[in-house]
Amino acid sequence: MNAPNASRKQTRTAAILAGVVVMMLGAAYAAVPLYDLFCRVTGFGGTVLVASEESQEVLDREIVIRFDASLAAGMPWKFKPEVRQMTVKLGQNALAFYEAYNPTDQAIAGTASYNVAPNAAGGYFVKVHCFCFEQQVLQPGERVMMPVSFYVDPEILDDDEGRLLKEITLSYTFHTTEMPEGQASAGTAAGTTSTGGQPPVLAN
Repeated sequence: MNAPNASRKQTRTAAILAGVVVMMLGAAYAAVPLYDLFCRVTGFGGTVLVASEESQEVLDREIVIRFDASLAAGMPWKFKPEVRQMTVKLGQNALAFYEAYNPTDQAIAGTASYNVAPNAAGGYFVKVHCFCFEQQVLQPGERVMMPVSFYVDPEILDDDEGRLLKEITLSYTFHTTEMPEGQASAGTAAGTTSTGGQPPVLAN
């Protein structure tokens, strides 16, 4: 092989390797959002589904929904469900509330991550509206009631694991987030109801 041919071959090989590296890096960066999208579409890993309309079919079969609340490290809010559990029918449009309170002397912004357990329920637990879809801002001493409307898809009875479920746990974890510009004194975020005043710290 003469020198010019060898040089061209080496250049082509280097270009191919560079392309592979770029593709691998692109795949790595895309993996997280694609995995998140996959979970939201399929309910994999206990990620709940989201619908724009309420359920149109209600069955007599009932299931217990338990509500759980926690706070990420460094989040100073008090946060709990209004009720610990409720019994609903499959397909029934239900409404639950979570209560948050900011006991500090400064406005704090937060967002809630969520999932359901067991994982088999993720593909059938459907949220229509939820406080977790938006960032929430609580002023000093502010307490809010935050709604979540949902239903359990009757198609859960067609699932080998789902039809055996007697209860589902909906869990939220609130994390502190950067305060949106101009919101330090803007009051309560959309989708919540403030009870005002300077209430005592919530009991867990």
